[in-house]
Amino acid sequence: MQKLILACCLAMTSLTALASDPVVFVSAFNSGDEGAIHAYRFDSATGQLKLLHRTTDVENPFFLAVSPNGRFLYSIDAPQFGGRNNEFVAAYAINEHDRRLTRLNRQSTRGTASCYLDVDATGKAVVVANYSTGSVAALPVLADGSLGEASSFIQHAGSSVDPKRQTGPNAHCIAISPNNRFALAADLGIDKVLIYNLNPDTATITANETQPFATLPPGSGPRHLTFHPNGNHVYLINELSNTITWFDYGAAAGTLQSRQTVSTLPPEFTGTSHTADLKITPDGRFLYGTNRGHDSIAIFRIADDGRLDLISIVPSLGQGPQNLLITPDGRWLLCANMPGNNLVVFAIDANTGRLTPAGEPVSLPMPSCIRWLSSE
Repeated sequence: MQKLILACCLAMTSLTALASDPVVFVSAFNSGDEGAIHAYRFDSATGQLKLLHRTTDVENPFFLAVSPNGRFLYSIDAPQFGGRNNEFVAAYAINEHDRRLTRLNRQSTRGTASCYLDVDATGKAVVVANYSTGSVAALPVLADGSLGEASSFIQHAGSSVDPKRQTGPNAHCIAISPNNRFALAADLGIDKVLIYNLNPDTATITANETQPFATLPPGSGPRHLTFHPNGNHVYLINELSNTITWFDYGAAAGTLQSRQTVSTLPPEFTGTSHTADLKITPDGRFLYGTNRGHDSIAIFRIADDGRLDLISIVPSLGQGPQNLLITPDGRWLLCANMPGNNLVVFAIDANTGRLTPAGEPVSLPMPSCIRWLSSE
């Protein structure tokens, strides 16, 4: 009996310790058992990752999003990613003790090659971008965290100059503004950032009449965007031109004004490379962007007015850096090298923004998206 009581106490202690540690969710972009959502315990003191469990009832979980209250996770679920049939967003409940995922339901994205998700600040709406079919949609979140059918769907139209990559619309990102009033969608195929009004109560998006879109130079291929912590700037990484564009952002009306475009590659590089993701430190001082092909991370200092100045370009320690995450304390940067099959943790120098690897890369198949779950 004493042994049983001791075992129960140890188990409860372990669960309490787990619940107090932050967790990192990483999607593996594969089908079958290889296509999983990995949960890692993150040691905020050392930057080390420890695998907790894998959720395998999902296919090609390319992108993830966690609800603001930390109770739910949403994942792309695509039996045939980029195929003829519409794909899905799957909803999961996150167990507060062991962080295991329990599937609630899934709903159609109403498009294919669904590649980006975001959840609004109230947790009432999930937005999704569909790359191959060039559309965006919004889905309501029900009281139990499950998803309702899409309540908004918008089909993009147009093309641009690249004969291989820009023959039609390719929505690659849709990100919700800090004030929760707008959703900005980067469309690689038409060289535009489309601006939508967001109503989280009804989970609907509508075109912004003040400024429906911002146009990029032909052949830019806008891919991902992020808001500066001060809410007054937007930074956009352009996949085809390997550049980052800084916009002044009018938070009240959801407007964009282009101010600067900078390269993410060294001037002497002559090979083929395409950017993927960008992230900003919580203090708003540094920006990081990934180069797939050059296989590197470009580090920029953000001036007080929003201007970017290149600090350095460092190896990503793996092939095809796909996605980044910066921890809320600003001390660590995680990089998912998707075709390189590894996840790398870098320490961020708070004064210079420079990166130092923290230990050896963690091996896992095709990591495509990294998301954070706070211990609070």
